Amino acid sequence: MRFLLFDIDGTLIDSGGAGVRSLNIAFEEMFGIRDAFRNIQMAGRTDLQIIREGLAAHGITFSQDIVSEMLGAYIRHLGVEMGKSAGTVKPGIRESLETLSLRNGHTLGLLTGNIAEGARIKLAHFGLAPYFDVGAYGDDSEDRNMLLPIAVDKLYRTKSIAVDYKNCVVIGDTPRDVDCARLYGAFSVAVATGPYTGDQLSRAGADVVFEDFSDIEGFCAVLMRDGKL
Repeated sequence: MRFLLFDIDGTLIDSGGAGVRSLNIAFEEMFGIRDAFRNIQMAGRTDLQIIREGLAAHGITFSQDIVSEMLGAYIRHLGVEMGKSAGTVKPGIRESLETLSLRNGHTLGLLTGNIAEGARIKLAHFGLAPYFDVGAYGDDSEDRNMLLPIAVDKLYRTKSIAVDYKNCVVIGDTPRDVDCARLYGAFSVAVATGPYTGDQLSRAGADVVFEDFSDIEGFCAVLMRDGKL
């Protein structure tokens, strides 16, 4: 059994900036500060990390009450902003997920810095949510490197499927995705459809790098790890 764990932003989809806009609106509602996250690096980070850095950048003390309120506001705005979005599904993703969903011997999952409800809203907007019913999210842990063990544990608790880390494949578009796989001896597949180039992802230690996933057969073959579909 292989556990195929996908990142969302930059890997599965481009939200058209809906996530950043929603965070900025939530922050302005709470603190009267516009465009609060303009200097905050977001790629590969969890939502909780991003909010923590945004608060620190404006001299606001981090607290669970503030974070809960901000995440609630963020979720309220995200559905609206996705509706305004010019976002897209990344090349080859829809076809690859459909292909993989028809094959045995693996389970599709998510490993993302998005909180669970944010992930659901983004994927549902593009009709991708039905492919994923298990995973680890940014509200499971602020530390992305803790998400693979959480995902494996959830798979066992929800589906009674036990999987070794060596049979996990982490698919993402940043060095942080590569790091969280390498830490546990999992296989990493990186794609240059986000902010990092293929060369940067190779230097980060990704096992396989794609420029995009338009080569559906090649991508799926790598995920299956035996070269066969």
